[in-house]
Amino acid sequence: MATLLMRRFQLPVILTAVLCTLVQPLGAQNPSKAPSSLELARAVEQVLVDAIAKAEKSVVAVASVRKELPGESFQFELRPDAFGRRTFPAPSPAPTDPDFIPNEFGTGVVIDRQGLILTAYHVLGAQSEYFITTHDRKVYRAWIKGADSRSDLAVLAIDAVDLVPIVLGDAADLKKGHMVIALGNPYGIARDGQPSASWGVVSNLARKAPLAPAGTEPTGKATLHHFGTLIQTDAKLNLGTSGGPLLNLDGRMVGLTTALAATAGYEQAAGYAYPVDDTFRRVVQQLSQGREVEYGYLGVQPMNLSAEETLKGLRGVRIERVVAGTPADRFGLKAGDLITRVDDAPVHDADSLVLEVGKLPVESVVQLDLIRDSRRLNLDVALTKFPIRGEKVVTVPPPAWRGMRIDYASAGSQSDSPTSGPAPAFDDGVLVTEVEEGTPAWQAGLRPGMLVRQVDRATVRSPKDFRSAIASKSGTVQLRLAGNAADHSPLNVAPGS
Repeated sequence: MATLLMRRFQLPVILTAVLCTLVQPLGAQNPSKAPSSLELARAVEQVLVDAIAKAEKSVVAVASVRKELPGESFQFELRPDAFGRRTFPAPSPAPTDPDFIPNEFGTGVVIDRQGLILTAYHVLGAQSEYFITTHDRKVYRAWIKGADSRSDLAVLAIDAVDLVPIVLGDAADLKKGHMVIALGNPYGIARDGQPSASWGVVSNLARKAPLAPAGTEPTGKATLHHFGTLIQTDAKLNLGTSGGPLLNLDGRMVGLTTALAATAGYEQAAGYAYPVDDTFRRVVQQLSQGREVEYGYLGVQPMNLSAEETLKGLRGVRIERVVAGTPADRFGLKAGDLITRVDDAPVHDADSLVLEVGKLPVESVVQLDLIRDSRRLNLDVALTKFPIRGEKVVTVPPPAWRGMRIDYASAGSQSDSPTSGPAPAFDDGVLVTEVEEGTPAWQAGLRPGMLVRQVDRATVRSPKDFRSAIASKSGTVQLRLAGNAADHSPLNVAPGS
């Protein structure tokens, strides 16, 4: 029995030996009460069972069904039955039918009793409808509440009540060798709402996602996870487990799994999960509200140190270029500066700089430790907004003002890399992103792409500045533009009718 149990759960012999070592003092005092190897194995088994039972009611199966586009039609071939009569094939089961097998599937976790489901963004297919199957075998049609490509996270909503939210842990407590459990929907087999389990250990931390295919993003690093956030585990993560929880032995979610190897078309021993940390919680909160997730942006082109420099003991990342008009430029960073720390986090290379800055909210003030001409300096810099290249879903956008919406000027930049063309032009001001035709803003001549530098006589550098400047104004407001339109006459925006 013990042999079968160990083989079934792949319990390492060394684990049993360690447990025996831990209880040796007790056995030495009273040998008759020393637990047997089988009892120790069963104790470990019970811990796994309890952790799974605590979390599995919060795990759901996600099915993605592509919508039939206009002009598409399905051709059915008439086939004779056993009596020679021509019959139509039986209709395919509906997505709410237990026999329905989706061609795209994944996993999700309940994060709110009132029907909010967290999953991985890449689980969601384009032009698709979504269906959620809960642990009690109920099937719900779902819609996207919010989605963010930079974190690869998305929140779906269903018309349900009294769901069981997952209990969040903290990935900061994880160490190599910690035992973890993964729950998911491998190959869509959990479409009855009963997730499958696998277990293993934390193999490593702060791993980097494989580069994205060329063409989707110039650098191949489309998400924060490409810069070194991932939990690596040897728990089996097959295709379809993306979006499921990675649990600690208390049954708390410390990561959201992603089947990176499986989605690339092959299996490998390494599985990965997005860590539950401060950035994860902030992103989930924003997506749950249907709002856009914003990330900090410094405005530098970083360059790794040479091998010779690192062998001499030098640490940090050098600034190759400062983008004009960005916080790096405004607060005095220069090409050639060597950044060694961002707040309390040491910087080892270009990726770690991008990660430490990028995971912070917009307008965060960061302290940079740097070396300039052999002198050590500390510089406080207020971040602006990183320009997201991937698609995002925002169901609760910021309110429009007189028919127009604005954003940070940096949000209009697609790249600060010299390989992607000339450096973007930044000016003090806010970017006009939307203008509805026929509104006062449209009639005043405002169009998407313009930069607003002043509201009446107040200079605005951020959406917060803009909202503060127009908050108490009820009459005609004068807007002065920046950039190429700075020399034009101010635009007068009348109040709406």
